[in-house]
Amino acid sequence: MSILAVSVSHKTTSVEVLSRLAMDSSATAKLSDAIIASEHVDEVAVLSTCNRTEVYAAVSRFHGALDDVSVVLSDFAGLDLAELQGHCGVYFDEGAVTHTFSVASGLDSVVVGESQVLGQVKSALSHAQAHGSVGTELNTLFQQAIRVGKRVQTETGIGSAGRSLVGAAYELLTRARGDLAGRRVLGVGAGSMASLAARTAADAGAQVRCANRTLHRAERLAAAVGGSAVSLADLPAVLQSTDVLVTCTGAKTMSIGRTELAGTPVVGVVDLALPADVAPDVTELGIELVNLDRLVSDQTESASAAEVELARDLVRTEVGDFLGVRRSSHVTPTVVALRTMASSVMAAELERLDAKLPELGERERAEVQRTVQRIVDKLLHQPTVRVQELAAGPDTVDYAAALRELFALHPQSVAAVMSTDVPG
Repeated sequence: MSILAVSVSHKTTSVEVLSRLAMDSSATAKLSDAIIASEHVDEVAVLSTCNRTEVYAAVSRFHGALDDVSVVLSDFAGLDLAELQGHCGVYFDEGAVTHTFSVASGLDSVVVGESQVLGQVKSALSHAQAHGSVGTELNTLFQQAIRVGKRVQTETGIGSAGRSLVGAAYELLTRARGDLAGRRVLGVGAGSMASLAARTAADAGAQVRCANRTLHRAERLAAAVGGSAVSLADLPAVLQSTDVLVTCTGAKTMSIGRTELAGTPVVGVVDLALPADVAPDVTELGIELVNLDRLVSDQTESASAAEVELARDLVRTEVGDFLGVRRSSHVTPTVVALRTMASSVMAAELERLDAKLPELGERERAEVQRTVQRIVDKLLHQPTVRVQELAAGPDTVDYAAALRELFALHPQSVAAVMSTDVPG
């Protein structure tokens, strides 16, 4: 089984294309169902954030699986297949593991080192588990990626500054319009991004109001940041007493433009929604607009080169360790099959001994069995330990195949061992 990752992100395409692939949990479930129907895909997990939509799959064939995933994504986005493929990054096996660990560590984010993506990776795994679309391969990959992401956040400099997309957006806004302290900030949305935006604004000394389609969610968020809640239906009136508008809804029906903001005191807008909530024409009113397009193009590197390289070194080490364990585990069923064959040979020879020496007593027979067992164990111990050590190395030798060939192990005997393995 191999791992395939197909990524459409801020590094491979525009925000406009990303918006066509934006999806909620219901849409990711439908996408997973369509992909896992492929004969080449056994497991699938989908990660969809404001700057990426990615498919992770455990596959039996690379090219067949890649074709199937690409077709499903192109249909979802309403793009020609060739056009969609031009917007994708494709990673396989070692490259897929490296990419997964880098994403979870914040190394592939718009703001390098941002920690919110780690929670998004956890959510993607949880949704896939609840949907039943992941098994041993992707569970192991994602669990390890989450562990690596935590290490990067706690052990390297890129995780020490609390970097986030929200923080970067506020930095661009305040650079042009001044501090948030004393400003009247209206946050629209109540998800994790909206919550972070509200907390950050409140911590900066802003007067925060929260609006959401579901009022009780807005009230809960407002209570958490010491603000007040308003109904989304009252948005036109509330904008008349708003200095900074922050939107993070993710709703495809939300649309705020020049008409809605004309005549209001709004001087700045932070739009972190995908698709965008606020039209670019609001800048014609002199409003400072910070959206995902601008963050991708204007964001300067906030982490030092040394910090980033230290984090990448950690990821490289973790990738090597993960792949070593993975390669070693692939030879384990063959080792078990070899030991099973040796036990069968020993049992058969003991039966022959019983037939030739029926007068042999139980005590003597037991001693012969123990002696033969020790001989078999000693003969097999060093070769099987060594082959697992070699299999964990970076070379491309198929040690499992070599064992099968040397000891004439039937592939079905190895498959039988694998079918009875219980995932840990």
